[in-house]
Amino acid sequence: MSATHAYVEHTAFRVRAIAPLVTYFRDVLGMTVTQVDGDPAAPRQVWLLGGVQMIEDPHFDGNEGRFGHLGIVCEDVPAAIEATLVHGGRSTEKGPHWMVLPDGLFLEFMPQKNEAVQKIRALDPRG
Repeated sequence: MSATHAYVEHTAFRVRAIAPLVTYFRDVLGMTVTQVDGDPAAPRQVWLLGGVQMIEDPHFDGNEGRFGHLGIVCEDVPAAIEATLVHGGRSTEKGPHWMVLPDGLFLEFMPQKNEAVQKIRALDPRG
């Protein structure tokens, strides 16, 4: 039996420039900005409808975005943290709800609101 139920709420990527990617996701996929960190005209980070977080890193030099972390909404965050510790994970300097797995994968555990986990897990977007 699992310690809790959850779903991946967002994935975070480091990108060289946020503005052209915001335009792309908006114009091509209809994914609008839901949250901004920093000056809206030149944000440090943005979150898009559909679960994409982009973190501007102008020094990044590569063809693909650099993965940052998985944001996971949980029914029971403390249970997820305890189970992660049992599986060899450890907390990070970012705070108690941030964990890193033994292979280096960063996870951000967030509490659900309004029974979100049950509702999201009940959806079948491909069905």
